[in-house]
Amino acid sequence: MATREREFTVDEVWRLVSMPENEINRYTLIDGELIVAMSPGYMHARLASEIARLIGNYVAERDLGDVTVESGHYPPQDRRTLLIPDVAFTGLERRPAADWERYAPVMPDLAVEIISPSQSLAQARRKAAVYLRHGTALVWLVHPAEKSAEVWTVGDDGRPRIENLGADDELNGGAVLPGFSLPLGRLFPD
Repeated sequence: MATREREFTVDEVWRLVSMPENEINRYTLIDGELIVAMSPGYMHARLASEIARLIGNYVAERDLGDVTVESGHYPPQDRRTLLIPDVAFTGLERRPAADWERYAPVMPDLAVEIISPSQSLAQARRKAAVYLRHGTALVWLVHPAEKSAEVWTVGDDGRPRIENLGADDELNGGAVLPGFSLPLGRLFPD
């Protein structure tokens, strides 16, 4: 559900989430538009945890950076955009200071969005385009209902490039996490 009565900023969202009555909501911003969503359900959380664990193990073994779950990220030049990827990887050279407590003032190198039943494919794709526009190099949109995924990158022409993967395919880390791969079938066992 989007609320467009006025434009919001990252700081206003931080104040909103600090209120006890808002603790079950997730707030994101796209160009000042406040988007409110409920917390994810069990299957969504299980998938996010599994993806974070697998990426996290790979990243930790190589000391590549940080893996986060449901942590806010915003481009430092745009305080009217705030996204909360289900799973994110941010490389060492781009991560915020270790004592950073609020939303990260950097977009992740890899953002993973798991499409929940309450979210439309169009909404997820809108987020993917926003990630790429603001510096994220790789976006995975995972479709649990379809046992598939979309891989979003920026093409040579500067436009989004989308690759569709089925249950027998593998997600890979591309230039962001060279050598990392995740068979989609592992996420969706029968």
